[in-house]
Amino acid sequence: MSVYPENIEQKIDFTTIRTMLAGACTSVLGREQVEAITFLTDRAAILSLLREADELQRILSDGSLDFPRGDIEDVREAVGRIRIEGLYLNEQELHDLRKTLDYAARLDTFFRSLDANRFPIWSIGDRQQATGDRIQDIVRIIDHVLDPYGQLSDSASPELHRIRKDLRQAQGSANRALLGILHQAQADGYVDKDVAPTMREGRLVIPVSPTYKRKIGGIVHDESATGKTVYIEPQQVVEANNHIRELEGEQARERIRILQEVSGQLRVYMPSVKEAEALLAHVDFVRAKVIVAQQQKAIMPQVSETPIIDLRQAVNPILAQKKEVVPLDIKLKQENRVLVISGPNAGGKSVCLKTVGLLQYMMQCGLLVPLREDSQMSIFNKLMIDIGDEQSIDDDLSTYSSHLRNMKAFARYADEKTLLLIDEFGTGTEPLLGGAIAEAVLTQLVQQQAFGVITTHYTNLKHFAEVTEGVQNGAMLYDRGQLKPLFQLSQGQAGSSFAIEIARQIGLPETIIAQATELIGSEHIDYDKSLQDIARDKRYWENKRQNIRQREKHLEEKIAYYETEIAGLKAKRKEVLAKAQEEAADLLKQSNATIERTIREIKEAKADKVRTRAARARLEAMKDRVAERPSSGLKDRSAERPSSGLKDKKQVLRDFKDLKPVAKSIAIQNPTVTNTIRQRKLHFERTLDLRGLRVDEALEQTIAYIDDAIMVSAGEVTILHGTGTGALKQLVRDYLKKRKLDFRDGDIDHGGAGVTMVDC
Repeated sequence: MSVYPENIEQKIDFTTIRTMLAGACTSVLGREQVEAITFLTDRAAILSLLREADELQRILSDGSLDFPRGDIEDVREAVGRIRIEGLYLNEQELHDLRKTLDYAARLDTFFRSLDANRFPIWSIGDRQQATGDRIQDIVRIIDHVLDPYGQLSDSASPELHRIRKDLRQAQGSANRALLGILHQAQADGYVDKDVAPTMREGRLVIPVSPTYKRKIGGIVHDESATGKTVYIEPQQVVEANNHIRELEGEQARERIRILQEVSGQLRVYMPSVKEAEALLAHVDFVRAKVIVAQQQKAIMPQVSETPIIDLRQAVNPILAQKKEVVPLDIKLKQENRVLVISGPNAGGKSVCLKTVGLLQYMMQCGLLVPLREDSQMSIFNKLMIDIGDEQSIDDDLSTYSSHLRNMKAFARYADEKTLLLIDEFGTGTEPLLGGAIAEAVLTQLVQQQAFGVITTHYTNLKHFAEVTEGVQNGAMLYDRGQLKPLFQLSQGQAGSSFAIEIARQIGLPETIIAQATELIGSEHIDYDKSLQDIARDKRYWENKRQNIRQREKHLEEKIAYYETEIAGLKAKRKEVLAKAQEEAADLLKQSNATIERTIREIKEAKADKVRTRAARARLEAMKDRVAERPSSGLKDRSAERPSSGLKDKKQVLRDFKDLKPVAKSIAIQNPTVTNTIRQRKLHFERTLDLRGLRVDEALEQTIAYIDDAIMVSAGEVTILHGTGTGALKQLVRDYLKKRKLDFRDGDIDHGGAGVTMVDC
């Protein structure tokens, strides 16, 4: 026995998960695999299914991978039929088989292309190469006889091509003859003007009023239901129609012959077809698991080898479809393997129970589950539950009798690899006796080392959990001030049922509440109040702890930020110091060279005062330059570099008069200049596009471009500035005027006024 009872899937709502999976499948093949899902206990098998789904989820989420899409038709019955000699697939069945196998071939190619290191499960490498090749062979055989629309093509055989050619000619002749007769009958007034030829029993006929049927000689093939129309095949086209029927018979026989031949060719490939069907069914099924997992934000949990349940931020996927739910945190381990949850009605106890059961069942069916990545789950050999009303008319069992039967099964079969989920343990009978029996059963279950989550209102079970090793109390939190459940589980203390508070909120008379309090006794009331106070205090300190954690996290983020900033500043300081040292060394080198040159000139000048004064003046100038620089070398030298702004460009325009052309002979004699011109000529573009640039950017590019054009003797060049507001055009042409260059508008078919042609 792996699960108990047999209808456990209905109890924990796993049937809804099955429905979701079936809806995500695209084929009957995939839906059949959904129906075959079962609760597993083999660790290797479960991990294999989980890893397979997790890996496919990563594949489908990878934007760089184009997962194939295609049609999957159920062709098993048709394919099985052609195992018998003489039977064949019709055109639609061949077309469905072709679509299905084409998708299988594309999947095969996709999986073989995957990186085996990233996707070791789905990357099939060359293992399926032979099957993939055989699938391609089948597709080619079908493509030889079918057109893209799934119809038998004329080229399927030479005989079919001839028959269809003759058939088209015969049909054309018959149609022309029939239309001639129809037009004449219309002209004679025997047939209405809007009447057209039609088909009856495969023959071309003319609809005629019974009054004029003798006016058109021929064979009457049919009569309308009202008797107001008869359908006549004129005598002149009878022979032509007979010939058409003969050709249609030939076509039908040739069609069957072709389909039998093709089916015979495919018969030897049936093992490959079965392999392809298995691949498609499995891919469709696992893809459905991934689609549902993505909807549920589900992942692959960590699966421990030792029994443990550590669910963090777990969500019941069924409830999450209907409303916003509070995530569940729950932990069971060897030293606290049974959790007794108490709290008010409608406070979330049963939801907590079902969530644990559903996620455990999903995981052991190989499905991804909605929880946080650091959660841990383990594999249990048995999952046994007692949830809901099991009253049975057929078995003549009351609700409590059915609960007792479940307790009997738990006591008999539970062991250390069993997970028990029991809702409202002990209810259904007299509370004192029901609580005592429940405590006795729980004692045995604890001795049998079973894991379990149990909900109860019984005080004796709360006491039992407090004093028994391996058992822990848990409470569903309740806002005592607003008298509403918080749907949060807190482990470590028992919960209050808040019966008195809820009764007072509902409006039960105070006299009744007072009498109930007196009947219960102050001891029980004080105990329940203590539980409430403990829950309140715990919630207060939990909030405090949460605030401290948030502040610590904020502080850690700030520390990390400042540490990064300090590291950056240190690196920048090191970089600036290195640059300053480099500049200082360069300046020192220049200074030493100047001093040595000055000394040499003074020695060479001997008594020449003029040359000596000049040398000393150069030395003083060097001293002044050195004195201007800070000793640390950290001065911002941006002011020493010429600005690249628009103001400097205008200054360049005003200073053009000071420039003089260099003689070509001088440039030619300079190898560096010659090489520069050659390189610029090699990479020079004859068109400059300024559209979309700011004014200063456009002017800067225009100046550099015209300089290059003149340097390489480019001749006529093109500047694209567009029309727009005219600002770029005006800027370009003002600059060209200052350079005294000839320019004009572009040709009308090459940009017109949006283009300036320049002679350089």
